[in-house]
Amino acid sequence: MSASEASPQDRDIVRQLNAADTQAYRAVMLDAYATHPSAFTSTVEERAALPLSWWMQRLGADDGGESIVYGAFDDCGALVGAAGLSFETRQRTSHKATLFGMSVTASARRAGFGRRLVLALLDHARARGHLRLVQLTVTEGNEAAQKLYEDCGFRVFGTEPLAIAVGDALLAKVHMWCDLEAPGS
Repeated sequence: MSASEASPQDRDIVRQLNAADTQAYRAVMLDAYATHPSAFTSTVEERAALPLSWWMQRLGADDGGESIVYGAFDDCGALVGAAGLSFETRQRTSHKATLFGMSVTASARRAGFGRRLVLALLDHARARGHLRLVQLTVTEGNEAAQKLYEDCGFRVFGTEPLAIAVGDALLAKVHMWCDLEAPGS
């Protein structure tokens, strides 16, 4: 959905994305993969090659899907950020979800969209009823992202050395988790 097609309710909000948002979501994420390659495990080339149906499925519009994605819309109604949750499907791990693909466009940073996205995903996770924790990874050295997650209730539980290769560099990933039942989370 372009800014000119955005409805009044899509201005300066965070909401769950649906099939109509697929093209805009794909564009935001491909820009994120290209602009911040060290922040993501996937490359822009890998994701650009995927069909639009993959992106639509990732949005997980139905309540029983394996993932959902929320988007942040600026005051013009343009999608300026996104983040998702993937849900574990195996019985013994079904109490966990993973926050993935967090990105806010450069023009919308420092406006609170990242925090609103994370908090909306945590609220969504709590509303599912059976989830106990949400986990994520952040590239070591990305202090701004790590602080955002900490401010939203996430805590570090370990660091994976040599987790991703970006060019000739091998970067570590910091693993974080949020207990959905903890006070203040």
